[in-house]
Amino acid sequence: MNRLRHPASLRVRLLVFLLAAIALTAAVQGLLAYRSALVEADALFDYQMQQTAYALRAGLPPDARASGNALPEYQNDELIVQVWTNEGLRIFESAVGAALPQKAVLGFTELQARGISYRVFSLQTRSQVIQVAQDMSARRAMARALALRSLLPLAVMAPLLALAVWWAVSRLLAPVQRVRGQLAQRRPDDLTPVSGAGLPSELQPLVHEFNALLARVQQAFDAQQHFVADAAHELRSPLAALKLQLQGLQRAPDTATRERAVERLGSGIDRATRLVEQLLALARQEAQIAAGAPPQPVPLAELARQAVLDATPAAQQRGIDLGLAPVPPEAEGASVPGHAQALAILLRNLLDNAIKYTPRGGRVDVALQADDGHITLLVDDSGPGIAPAERAQVLQRFHRGAQPEGAPASGSGLGLAIADSIARLHGARLQLADAPQLGGLRVSLRLARHTPPRESPHT
Repeated sequence: MNRLRHPASLRVRLLVFLLAAIALTAAVQGLLAYRSALVEADALFDYQMQQTAYALRAGLPPDARASGNALPEYQNDELIVQVWTNEGLRIFESAVGAALPQKAVLGFTELQARGISYRVFSLQTRSQVIQVAQDMSARRAMARALALRSLLPLAVMAPLLALAVWWAVSRLLAPVQRVRGQLAQRRPDDLTPVSGAGLPSELQPLVHEFNALLARVQQAFDAQQHFVADAAHELRSPLAALKLQLQGLQRAPDTATRERAVERLGSGIDRATRLVEQLLALARQEAQIAAGAPPQPVPLAELARQAVLDATPAAQQRGIDLGLAPVPPEAEGASVPGHAQALAILLRNLLDNAIKYTPRGGRVDVALQADDGHITLLVDDSGPGIAPAERAQVLQRFHRGAQPEGAPASGSGLGLAIADSIARLHGARLQLADAPQLGGLRVSLRLARHTPPRESPHT
C-alpha cells in the first residue's frame, strides 16, 4: 500500500506518457484510415455498379432474354442485375428471388427487399430500365476487409515505435540513474559535489543547486564542529574554577572565609551563566544567518531607547553615566531592514561590553546619526579603549582584550563576536575607533535605511 502512494519514477512517467501518446495517435490514425478505406471502398463498388449498368445500355443479347440468365461477361456474384421494359415487364434477372421493386429511383438509392438491404443503381434508356444492386451486408464486409488490410502496416509499426521509445528513454535517463546510484552508495558524512557529467541541460541547474546545498551543509557542519570545540574549551575553565571555589568553600575554617568563598562561588556561577548565554546567542545567530530569514522594518531609535533602559541597572551598580543622545528628527521615525531580536542582542552586547570595561564613575553614550540612505549607531565609552593592532582580533570569537584595572571579571570573548555576526547578518560590519570626546572606544554600525515599496499609480 505504501508503494502505491509513492510517485512513479520519471522513467516510468515518460514511458507511460509516450506509449499512451503513441497508442492514442495510432488509434486515431487507424480510425481515420478505416473510415477513409470504407469511403474509398464504397466509391469503388459504386463505380463498379455504374460500369455494369452502362455496359447493358445497348440491350441484352437474344439468348439472355430468352433464358433469363446473364451472359458470362455480365455475370458477377456480388452484383444483382435486373432489366425491365418501359412497359414494366422484367426481361432479365441475374439472381432468382431478389425481387427488386419495379419502380426504382434513378441513380443511387438504398432499399429493403425480403428483409435484405440493397444498394441500387438504376439507369433508364429508351426501351428499358436497368437496375444493378448489391447486398449491403456483403458490401460492408468486403469494405471492412479492405480497410483492415490497410491498417496492417500501422499495426506492425506501432510496437516497433514503442520499442524505440522505450530504448531511447532508458538510454537518455541512464546518467540520472548513475547519479542516483552514486548518492545511494554515499556515506552520511560524504558531502562532496555530485558530478553532473552527461546529464541533460534541464537537470544541470538542479545538480548545481544540490551541490550548492551540499556546500552550505558542509559549512554548517564545519561551523558546528568549530563551535562545539570552542564551547567545550571555554566551558572547561569556568567549570574547573567553580569546582575549586566549591572546594574552598568546603574547607573554609571560619565564617569570614566562608563568606568570601561563597561570594567568589556566586561570581563564578554568574560568569559561567553569562558564558552559556553568550554561547546560546551565538548559536542562534549562526542558525538565523544559515536559515536566511527575511528582514522586517525595525525602528532603530525605539530599539536604542529600550536597550539603554535595560542596561541602566548594571550601569548604576558600577556608577557609570549611561545615556542616549537626542535623536535627530531625520532618524526618529526611520527604520532599518533587519531582525529586531538580533539587533536588540547586538545593542545589549555593545552596552554590556562598554559598561564592563569602563572604570567606575565613567561614562557611556549612545547616539544615532542619519545621512543619505543610512542610519549610524554609535556607542562611546570612557574606558581604556582597544589598541588599533588588536581591534580586528577582538571581533573574533573567544578572543579577550586586555583586562583593564578595576574591571569586575574577564569576559568570555564572545560579546563583540556576536555583535559583529549580527552586523554581518544585516550587511554591515562593526567599526572600532577611538571615542573623540570620551577618549575610550567607539563602536559604530552603519545600516541602510528601510525604503518602503512604491505604490502603483493605478491603485
